[in-house]
Amino acid sequence: MTSPSARSSARRRQRSTRVTVAAGLLLLAAVLVFGAIATGQFLLVLLAAVGALVLGAAATRITHSELVQTRRDAAMDRAQQAQAYRDITARRTAESAAFAADMQARIVEREETIGQLESELGKALERAATATLKMNAEARRADVAELEGLKLSEVLEASETRAAEAVVRVAELEAELDALRAELEAWQAAASQAAYKRA
Repeated sequence: MTSPSARSSARRRQRSTRVTVAAGLLLLAAVLVFGAIATGQFLLVLLAAVGALVLGAAATRITHSELVQTRRDAAMDRAQQAQAYRDITARRTAESAAFAADMQARIVEREETIGQLESELGKALERAATATLKMNAEARRADVAELEGLKLSEVLEASETRAAEAVVRVAELEAELDALRAELEAWQAAASQAAYKRA
């Protein structure tokens, strides 16, 4: 198949040849008529006029065939262009459909991924909320234990203070008891001496 530019350049050469031939025929007719008029002979003028008429008709026929051929070629070019545009449109439509299908598949895939991520995020938030509640409960327990530890240390200090006071009091009572025993022993000794003296 020849390329469109080769066909159009061939047509241009052919058209210019046809037009040149038609113009040459008209020029020849004009030369014949003027030549016959210059001779002044009626028969020669008549023959030149008939020849000019025939040459004009031939030039008209050549020009008409050139016009018809040009129209045919233009129609063929338009048909080929229309077919090429149809092919391009069909190819682009197929590419658009493939692109749309690919984009739709990607959108579906992204939506599934987003759904999974949202689900995982919900679970993570739920775990975080549970962990926060546990941490708050442990913090409350730690606060209670710390408060109880403080109370116990205060009770322990008070107990130690009382124990120290009790030890001091026991020591005082033991000292008093020792003093009373010593005094009792002294009285008993004095009473046994007095009883010994009376006897």
